[in-house]
Amino acid sequence: MIRRTWRRDESPDHAELGRLLPPPGNPDLPLDRQRLLEEHLMNEFRSSVPDTAPGTPSPSRRPVRRALVVGVPVTAAALAAVVAFNTVAGSAGPGRAAAVEASVIAVEAGSADQVATTVRQIAAAASTGRLPEPGPGQYVYVKSRVSYLAISHDVDKNESKTWVQPLHTREVWKSPDGAKGWLDEPGQQPKGGITLDKDGPLSRPKNGQDIPGEAPNFSYEWLKAQNADPDTLLKAAYGAVGESGDRDQQAFREIGSILHEQLVPAPIAAALYQAAAKIPGVVVVQHSQDAAGRDGIALARLDERRGDRTEWVFDRSTYAYLGSRGVQVRENDGIMAGTVVERTAVLERAVVDGQKKRPGTTQGTV
Repeated sequence: MIRRTWRRDESPDHAELGRLLPPPGNPDLPLDRQRLLEEHLMNEFRSSVPDTAPGTPSPSRRPVRRALVVGVPVTAAALAAVVAFNTVAGSAGPGRAAAVEASVIAVEAGSADQVATTVRQIAAAASTGRLPEPGPGQYVYVKSRVSYLAISHDVDKNESKTWVQPLHTREVWKSPDGAKGWLDEPGQQPKGGITLDKDGPLSRPKNGQDIPGEAPNFSYEWLKAQNADPDTLLKAAYGAVGESGDRDQQAFREIGSILHEQLVPAPIAAALYQAAAKIPGVVVVQHSQDAAGRDGIALARLDERRGDRTEWVFDRSTYAYLGSRGVQVRENDGIMAGTVVERTAVLERAVVDGQKKRPGTTQGTV
């Protein structure tokens, strides 16, 4: 089995494969994950077995009979699945970078006692931030370094191994109203990128039971129009996630995805952190590290069912948001405790003059 994360803004090029596959063999799969698997299954068929990544054990060159890719939630903006056959872990498909073996770290315990104080400091720092305001025709631009999980299972040997995507650049452009957007993620997306337009697949979060009508799209304009009320924002986060499973964890990830890839007005950013602190199970981890190697303090929450902990990393001096990390706290599904299953780092956040244009005096285009 190869299992990798998928985000709402990825392109489901082969969703029709889901209708050709048998249902999952695990009867305990949560309803929300079943729905996502059914809706967004993708596949990559390869006529021959690709080369394995450097360092991959390969006592025999015969292909693995089957490799199944199952989606793993990373953010609330995440969640769907990809299915591939005759794929060897650590190998790269056309235009895709080969996976690398996941690192393993010592798991540090979190503390609920420090949440209120830490969030107060983070919110205070966020409330004083000065950000540019996008005007007509402009776009919110966020550049990150990211890596997500991929797990391989050789059914012949009944052996599993945990891999991750190599760290790579991810650039997102979003119009202030959320109607237009673009994602460029070389090595993980088609060359040139994919659209995030509102009429594109998976462009908006699903509505939950907490908010009547259409769920919020968490665009810049939507956020700017809100009152800086943590309870109202928390209700909106719950309203945008699935109706089953660990809704607390989904809401935590949803807020994290807003903070990571959006330009959030300072008062709303502060209120979002205060809203996250109201979610049961949130703790403080004193030492975490983003994808750029920056050490910081983290707000974190453990997914009790899956055993992985999502950590938002902040500069320990300025309390500025740096990125995120996902750590497997206890062994689950063959993933050993301490495995780093996700890393992100925000490198640049700006307003640019058009889609696919980058910050700078020349406003370079992709």
